[in-house]
Amino acid sequence: MSLARWYRHAWYGLVGARHAFTPAVCAAIEAEITAAERLQSGELCFVAEAASDFGALRAGMTPRERALAHFARLGVWDTAANNGTLIYVSLADRCVEIVADRGIAARVAAAEWLEICRVVEQHYRARDYEAGSRAAIRAVAAKLAQHFGEGGSKRGNELPNQPVLL
Repeated sequence: MSLARWYRHAWYGLVGARHAFTPAVCAAIEAEITAAERLQSGELCFVAEAASDFGALRAGMTPRERALAHFARLGVWDTAANNGTLIYVSLADRCVEIVADRGIAARVAAAEWLEICRVVEQHYRARDYEAGSRAAIRAVAAKLAQHFGEGGSKRGNELPNQPVLL
């Protein structure tokens, strides 16, 4: 692991995610998720992590592995229809990962998720966290609508719509 990565994680660990994801940005993310879940039956979860903890860094965990760990820890995999999707943002690693439950992963290619991630990362590089987050949610919701098109009002909300800041 590079010294630069350690430094970025130490810095973002001090600064935290709230500098990028202000209360206004978090409210916009929550509203976007709520609107997206009305249009299709998939469940969305948004996690922004400022920095990985020391143990994860020492173990050499990649952002993808961190996303998978949060996917499991937050129970995104445990939706009734296997249609949960996690949008994970690592500020220190400057990347976005999308993890989809097996009901979705079988229908949407990894390359499609990767394309969404790269577009969102461009917004984040410009420090436009609200536009990037909203773009991510809309793009994921569009993919979900292709395969889980019925509206979400027929079932309860299985995952919180508020972003999780770590």
